[in-house]
Amino acid sequence: MNVGVAHSDSNPTHSYFNSKGIWLTYLLLVFGVHLLLLSVPFFSVAVAWTLTNVLHDVCMFVMLHVTKGTPWETSDQGIARTETQWEQIDYGKQFTATKKFFTTVPVVLFFLASFYSRYDKYHFVINASVLALNLIPKLPQLHKVRIFGINKY
Repeated sequence: MNVGVAHSDSNPTHSYFNSKGIWLTYLLLVFGVHLLLLSVPFFSVAVAWTLTNVLHDVCMFVMLHVTKGTPWETSDQGIARTETQWEQIDYGKQFTATKKFFTTVPVVLFFLASFYSRYDKYHFVINASVLALNLIPKLPQLHKVRIFGINKY
C-alpha cells in the first residue's frame, strides 16, 4: 500500500486543476485580492476592478502560457519540458470543463471591470488589452504554436 500517494499520474500537471476545491479556491483568491485592493483608501472602485483584472490576467498569462514543464518532476521531464501549463491541462484536450472555466473567468472579470469603470475609455483599453493577452494564447489554433519563436526553448 502506498501511504501518502495522492495520484497515480506521472505528471500531475495534467489534472491538478481538476482537483477537488481548486476552482473555488481560485475564485476566493481572486475575490480576496479584489477586496484587498478595495481597502486601499485612494483607489476608486473603477481602479480597484481594473487592477484586479490586470493582476489576474498578467499572473495567469505567466502561470499558464509562459511557464513550461512541471514543478513535480526532475530536470528530465520528457515532453512536459517543452509544453506550457495550458498545453498540459487535461492531456492537451481542447474544450474541457477546466479549460472552459479558465477561459470564462477572465471574460467575466473584464465585464465586471468595464461595468464598474462605467466603460471609461482609458480603463476599457487597459482591460481589453490584458484580456487579449490572456485569451489569444488559449485559442485552439495556437496550441503548441510559438509566435516569432518566443518561449520556444
